[in-house]
Amino acid sequence: MGALIVIDAEAARQTHLNLKDLMDVKKRQNTMTQDQLKQKVAEAALDYVKGYSILGIGTGSTTRLFIDGLAERRKDIEGAVSSSLATTEQLKKLGIPVLELNDVGTLDVYVDGADEINPQKQLIKGGGAALTREKIIAAASKKFICIADDSKCVDVLGKFPLPVEVIPMARSFVAREMVKLGGQPVWRENCVTDNGGQILDVWNLSILNPLEMEQVINNIPGVITVGIFAMRPADVVLVGGEKGVRTIV
Repeated sequence: MGALIVIDAEAARQTHLNLKDLMDVKKRQNTMTQDQLKQKVAEAALDYVKGYSILGIGTGSTTRLFIDGLAERRKDIEGAVSSSLATTEQLKKLGIPVLELNDVGTLDVYVDGADEINPQKQLIKGGGAALTREKIIAAASKKFICIADDSKCVDVLGKFPLPVEVIPMARSFVAREMVKLGGQPVWRENCVTDNGGQILDVWNLSILNPLEMEQVINNIPGVITVGIFAMRPADVVLVGGEKGVRTIV
């Protein structure tokens, strides 16, 4: 029988603090590692836009790093179509003209991140509340390059809460419809999209058929769009991992 170890209250408190400090350090290390992975994949994406003077550009933390990487090439870039006001602001700070999609027409390439990616290159997007404009630009582009770190890769979409952009007056109705589909909708309070819409984040969905689910939710009256990108998946996915950047085509 093992000996009973007795630690007084102060020693226990110090032990707890030391463990907490170690956990905090480990968490910071993991965060730094994830940032480094995002940086690697953002840099890799720059090779995919060489020779194109007009780009489509998405929204999010990895995309921000990609935009930073465009600074050295801004003289070769005629302009970019932006998916959000935040991206527009960053592009303008770098001196890259922001163009209207209506004036540009079809884009050669669109670069954006994702919240989840399955093996078929179908995505969940919308964590940054820019899903509608992202989906429009992706649809208007010949090639969609998705960039992400390997934490975003899943076998089945749905662990990340599914964003659904709705017209404000329809929010409660759409939420009830999402419950019928097996989800648990949560209103993203104090979030107004660039289109004036509101966001429902739908938890507890296991999206086994993304294409069908995208169509069903898009057909609910009051839905502006859903954050499933299955009808227009990515063409190329660049994934940053500890062993470098791998390409899924």
